Amino acid sequence: MTTKVTIELRKKPNKAGLFPLAVRITTNRHPKYRQFGISIKLEDWDDTEKIVKASHPDAGYMNELIAEKLLESRRHLNTIESKNRNTHAFKAKKKKPSNYFKIAQQFLDELEVDENYNRLSVESAYVSYIKKFNKSKALPFKKIDESFLKKFKVYLKKKYSLKETTILNVFVQIRTLYNRAIQKGIVKKKFYPFGKDKVQIKFPQTQKIGLNKEEILELESLTDLSNGEQHALNVWMYSFNFAGMRISDVIKERWSDFQNDRLYYTMNKNSKPLSLKVPQKVFEILKYYKSDKRFANDFIFPELKKANMDDKKDIHRKIKTGSKKINAYLKILAQKAGIEKKLTMHIARHSFGHIAGESIHPIKLQKLYRHSDLKTTLNYQANFMHAEADEALDSVVNF
Repeated sequence: MTTKVTIELRKKPNKAGLFPLAVRITTNRHPKYRQFGISIKLEDWDDTEKIVKASHPDAGYMNELIAEKLLESRRHLNTIESKNRNTHAFKAKKKKPSNYFKIAQQFLDELEVDENYNRLSVESAYVSYIKKFNKSKALPFKKIDESFLKKFKVYLKKKYSLKETTILNVFVQIRTLYNRAIQKGIVKKKFYPFGKDKVQIKFPQTQKIGLNKEEILELESLTDLSNGEQHALNVWMYSFNFAGMRISDVIKERWSDFQNDRLYYTMNKNSKPLSLKVPQKVFEILKYYKSDKRFANDFIFPELKKANMDDKKDIHRKIKTGSKKINAYLKILAQKAGIEKKLTMHIARHSFGHIAGESIHPIKLQKLYRHSDLKTTLNYQANFMHAEADEALDSVVNF
């Protein structure tokens, strides 16, 4: 594997007409770019020396930062390559790793290189479950048969009280890595434990239950809240008023995202841009945080104010910690409001869907939910459309 790390000036300017600098990592002729928050004019860049020209007032600082980012990237790649050294040695000897955990580690390393820290956190947990169950560093793929998987499922239920959906997600990882092993010739397809008449992965339909209008009004009427409780309520209501915006997107909101009484933002999950009218209740929420505004592009909510925005791992860590705290406070708020339903950030999305019901056309909801496919919207909203079934029931039993 041939890897080259350089610094590049991106060709597309930002809204201010400046050109972002980025670390370019080229692996086997496939480049990936990582921006680190610096943009300059085209005439201030020396493309031959790959440095900021002395004509820029902050050239010294910027060139030091460039050198630092290049060093960080090279060290990071060296770490990943050292983890895979044994695997490369096996390949040199024309041997292939038969151990499940080696294939799993390669999979986790790929997620880390791609800076997909959300998924890395989840997938790492799944691998740890298998390691603890197996009680050995060696797990040949042939050992992962139907009997192994059935015992593993019982173990996950008894030891960790995992729900069926979570267990199936663990099995999806095993299936994915098993398929990789088959493609690489590590294990023969005849040993594959998944499929018809074997272990099947079928996700059960889940019941999506949101708050109704009365329950939301109960939340809004709560008084004498602690700072943490008030913040959790604000974040939840902010999400609800923007059609159940995901917590990771809410926490990343900046004051500059609001222009002419509209919100402009790009959804993290699918990079879809969106513009929404700002509801009056959101303006009231924003007032609560106005005194903490440090500059025009500052974050609205506190979770990322101290984050290193050039470090995706740090951003992921702070969003995860913030989400956990907010959900803990929401549990307290539900008790204070006398709400027996589970109250989490994700329930804001279900609550919007529940109240929208059948009164809003699916195409309009598709835009509000930021779904790429209308079918996804129809399937989701079906959880909250009960009028026809209710009428049919009444027509039979009410006599």
